[in-house]
Amino acid sequence: MKHRVLKVHPDDNVLVALQDLKKGETVSYNGKDYVLLEDIAAKHKFFIDDMHTGDKITMYGVLVGKIQFDVSAGMRMTTDNTKHAADPFAYRPSNYQWSAPDVAKYKDRTFNGYHRADGRVGTANYWLFIPTVFCENRNLDVIREAMHNELGYAVTDKYKLKTHQLLELYKSGADLNSVDLNVREAVVPTNRVFKNVDGIKFLNHQGGCGGTRQDAGVLGKLLAAYADHPNVAGVTILSLGCQNLQTQQLLDDIKERNPKFDKPLHIFEQQLSQSEEQLITEAIRQTFLGLIEINKIERKPAGLEHLVLGVKCGGSDGFSGISANPAVGYTSDLLVALGGKVLLAEFPELCGAEQDLIDRTKDEAAAKKFIRLMTAYNDAAHKVGSGFHMNPSPGNIRDGLITDAIKSTGAAKKGGTSPVEDVLDYTEPVTKPGLNLVCTPGNDVEATTGKAASGATLILFTTGLGTPTGNPVCPTIKVATNSSLAKRMADIIDINTGPIIDGEKTIEEMGEEILDYCIKAASGEVIPKAVLLNQDDFIPWKRGVSL
Repeated sequence: MKHRVLKVHPDDNVLVALQDLKKGETVSYNGKDYVLLEDIAAKHKFFIDDMHTGDKITMYGVLVGKIQFDVSAGMRMTTDNTKHAADPFAYRPSNYQWSAPDVAKYKDRTFNGYHRADGRVGTANYWLFIPTVFCENRNLDVIREAMHNELGYAVTDKYKLKTHQLLELYKSGADLNSVDLNVREAVVPTNRVFKNVDGIKFLNHQGGCGGTRQDAGVLGKLLAAYADHPNVAGVTILSLGCQNLQTQQLLDDIKERNPKFDKPLHIFEQQLSQSEEQLITEAIRQTFLGLIEINKIERKPAGLEHLVLGVKCGGSDGFSGISANPAVGYTSDLLVALGGKVLLAEFPELCGAEQDLIDRTKDEAAAKKFIRLMTAYNDAAHKVGSGFHMNPSPGNIRDGLITDAIKSTGAAKKGGTSPVEDVLDYTEPVTKPGLNLVCTPGNDVEATTGKAASGATLILFTTGLGTPTGNPVCPTIKVATNSSLAKRMADIIDINTGPIIDGEKTIEEMGEEILDYCIKAASGEVIPKAVLLNQDDFIPWKRGVSL
């Protein structure tokens, strides 16, 4: 049954509007009536008690803000009457008991993945081009165009076709303002030469030189993580020669990460080449030979314990924490119960949820590592006049996420309820089955870049406003928080959790549907929209202040 409002936790003193509500209406919830003193748009909250300056606002059962001036029951929560607040956190001994979901129906399920020599299983089979420095980006672009077009990986750009239509109409003297440009979809190629190679990917970036040596060092570890990723079968490295991130340092980082690294790897240094043409020609030739070899690898069944799921939210709205994120959280719990790995990151968007995560962390050293990383990160933000409290974007606020603690406690729902097994700093690889916390910014692309670096082989990306992004080596699955978005931006959305808001499905039902989709995506049976649209976004984090 569809409800008009929702109280997320019994201790909350606000209600969430599930649909637009009008001033003067009487809203009933759990036997109590509330008269609205102003319009309350869907996704926003209103107070259920008269409150005074300094009073605590509770949502998700935790402190999310404080009242700035006296308000009355039925008034809307706004950035004027509410300011961010969150409880302090500290390590304390905890005997957290987890009630794992029933996974009997998944016990014998498998996915068809690419088995690597070290025992990991990829959900895709990519060849990866890595530049050690931004000076090589243009060469990567030239190679991408050449190889994508000839080997069947280029999607025919519908916008090129639309531009061609405009050109022809212009030549004919037609009115360009009123004519319908009738190309609606990109044309996905069906002539892929290497059937078992899912793509040739390129890590264009702006680093490697010109910054600090520390920036180059972090970039080297990040690029090494991508070279070692289970979805990557072979690597071509392009180097200029004089940059801060030397090729040998990158090779050392790869060996340090995986001493048994055995993938085909080709290196080309431009300042030692005879010409740009010779460099690009040889890079294409050697990569082509490598593609022949990795095309011999075929998908084979693997247990679900081999999946590594990154969970992310972006373009969040007031429904994120009550539909998509809890549904993904249930998916996370299912996978953990099956022996898989889950990565929850975005540390600026865990503000207010820290104590719960600390209490769920099994190892004291890991819990204290989380505290240290969170505190240092927030302190660094405050030193430049910012802080985690400034994380919500104008779009977040406009759609009901008034404080960072509201956004964060809803965002943390993606990690489910299982114990925290480990805490990873940026680029550290996941090794322990279960829920792992990964230090990344909240920034969508920096966060997904970091999740893939820690080993995510699929990413579930929830969005309430619509976010067109993906990752070069990790298939990214978009999950809408509401049906309106899923219909309006169907070209980028894979799964709709709007039926939770509409009262048609439970969080648990949607969580199982999401896991079913993940199994199909991991097997190559369905291709997520971000992959089809070549949304291969990659932004290294320089460890500066990025929220």
